[in-house]
Amino acid sequence: MPPTIRSAAQGRTIAVVGDIYRFLATGSETGGKYALWEALVPPGGGPPPHVHSREEEGFYVLEGQIALTVGDEKHVVTAGMFANVSPGTPHAFKNESDRPARMLISVAPAGLEEMFFEVGAPLAEGAVTVPPPAPDEIDRLKAAAPQYGIKLLLPGS
Repeated sequence: MPPTIRSAAQGRTIAVVGDIYRFLATGSETGGKYALWEALVPPGGGPPPHVHSREEEGFYVLEGQIALTVGDEKHVVTAGMFANVSPGTPHAFKNESDRPARMLISVAPAGLEEMFFEVGAPLAEGAVTVPPPAPDEIDRLKAAAPQYGIKLLLPGS
């Protein structure tokens, strides 16, 4: 498999429920071993609580801070900190600050990135702003999540 080398703005970039994900390595480039992407999370951004049935998920905060809830525990993860969440563990992250946060997210094995490609909205490489998520995007995420082994922990579900 050839090496994957990307510049600071390169990589497939999509908006996913209000956040911006720029993919640095996908399963097709790593033999399915892992996927890695940069996440730009605006104030108030982040996914709803959910559980992965397959993947380890790692978070490395590059800038800003993220409130990471794992089970019933909430942690404030700031620049330079790392957290890993094992499959089967309820978790969520949210930017509760008034500034954007930037982090690296990894999943192993790969595959979850395909869900984001399916439900997200394509953006130009290097994009740093995105409109709020449209209701149909949230509906697409709810419909696609179970196919990727993700259970969304939404009120009433």
